[in-house]
Amino acid sequence: MTSRPTTSRTAGGHTDVFVIGAGPAGLTAAYCLSKHTPSVVVIEKDPVHVGGISRTVAHDGFLFDIGGHRFFSKSKEVVDLWNEILPDDFVDRPRLSRIFYGGKFYSYPLDAMEALRNLGLVESAACVLSYLKARATPIAAPATFHEWVRNQFGERLFSIFFKTYTEKVWGMSCDAISSDWAAQRIKGLDLKVAVTNALRRSFGTKTPKPPVPGEPVVKTLIETFRYPRKGPGMMWEAAARKIEERGARVLMGRDLVSLAYDERRELWDIEVATADGPERYTAWHVISSAPLAELVEKIRPRPISTFHARSLRYRDFLTVALMVDKPDLFPDNWIYIHDPSVQVGRVQNFRSWSPEMVPSGKTCLGLEYFCFEGDGLWAAPDEELIALATREVAQIGLVAAADVTGGCVVRQPKAYPVYDDAYRENVATIRRDLELGCPNLHVVGRNGMHKYNNQDHAMMTAMLTAENILAGERRWDVWNVNEDAEYHEAGRELSRDGVRAALASERPVPRKAGRAA
Repeated sequence: MTSRPTTSRTAGGHTDVFVIGAGPAGLTAAYCLSKHTPSVVVIEKDPVHVGGISRTVAHDGFLFDIGGHRFFSKSKEVVDLWNEILPDDFVDRPRLSRIFYGGKFYSYPLDAMEALRNLGLVESAACVLSYLKARATPIAAPATFHEWVRNQFGERLFSIFFKTYTEKVWGMSCDAISSDWAAQRIKGLDLKVAVTNALRRSFGTKTPKPPVPGEPVVKTLIETFRYPRKGPGMMWEAAARKIEERGARVLMGRDLVSLAYDERRELWDIEVATADGPERYTAWHVISSAPLAELVEKIRPRPISTFHARSLRYRDFLTVALMVDKPDLFPDNWIYIHDPSVQVGRVQNFRSWSPEMVPSGKTCLGLEYFCFEGDGLWAAPDEELIALATREVAQIGLVAAADVTGGCVVRQPKAYPVYDDAYRENVATIRRDLELGCPNLHVVGRNGMHKYNNQDHAMMTAMLTAENILAGERRWDVWNVNEDAEYHEAGRELSRDGVRAALASERPVPRKAGRAA
């Protein structure tokens, strides 16, 4: 993608709203606010890329995504915003995913006949009996991922299709992961739903029905999605350009040093580190999409919840992009690797995301390795990681090692907030602390709220926060943004066009908005 400058007009000084992080949440907040005032500053630690984990990386004429980002939402407001920012650059793509387990590939969502052939009659029967037992004797109030999935699918299917991959992703036992993770990511899907949909796909129409924004669907069964033709970075590069065209600033290569609230002046004093030395700002409002643990550490004086912030955990990952001298290796967007014989967790095929991501006649595969920052995988030299990825992709049978012509490694710290058994209490304590002691400090997005939201939900938290700032009061509680896109104000569900109408207000950003109720 196009490189961005490390500076943008005059740095330092006062701004009405100061935004930390130029990922989807931070840029969405700045985009919505800059419609009404140019007095918005966004800082981003990365010296080159906006978009955060939704950025697109370029290497030797190839483009690849960090993590894979389908542009699908049940929120009309989010879809409308995507179309407004990037009106002419979406392509419609089929969702094609498979699971690799035990040396065999399984379509995901399930194909009933294929699963039966791969598992065999005896194993399939055992899975059904295990499911029936789980439904007859469910674990009351399941607390762990293992217990939640066992209740929904049975112990046998848990061990085949959930345990190995989940433990690769998180680097911890499924008995140490909160049930919140399962409830959030695969809510609404159980074996009955999965089999019903599998039979419809196996014996019914093969043409997927496009999803309708705002229409309830089971997230795990979405079959089509939209995608920027040259990767999600297109969206966030366009958003940053439009923010700056309105007179606001997007400043690259800047890292937050400290935040201090001045009660007398009722504003924030902010220090930022750059390659050229420190910069200082003041602002009435601060919006943060930075990791919640990092934010708390940088508030002065430190909040009493600092211990709880230090207890928050994150999972990191790295992508090894392999350039392959062959087109059309396989049709999947990605393949989940459940097999424990290899370390790779997921394989992306970026030609299947969009043909414009790769040169003609070529393919780019992205192998994702989940790790912790500083561990053996994370610290391994790029050459070793490229060699490992080449061996493993050949072992799985996706491509011959001889066809790999090059590689590139991108490390992504703090990619996933960990839902361990203590995270909920830690986040609740931090939230209470910030709401009581930090007026007009707003947290948004996945890492900003330590909440594993999808891109569209992260954007919605930012849109609602922008509306709150414009109104001068907390009309919306952004913590109520959930996986089903139900957003509540005083107990009532937000109408489909409610956020759009609120953001259309011409009220200016208040200079001294009161503390949120």
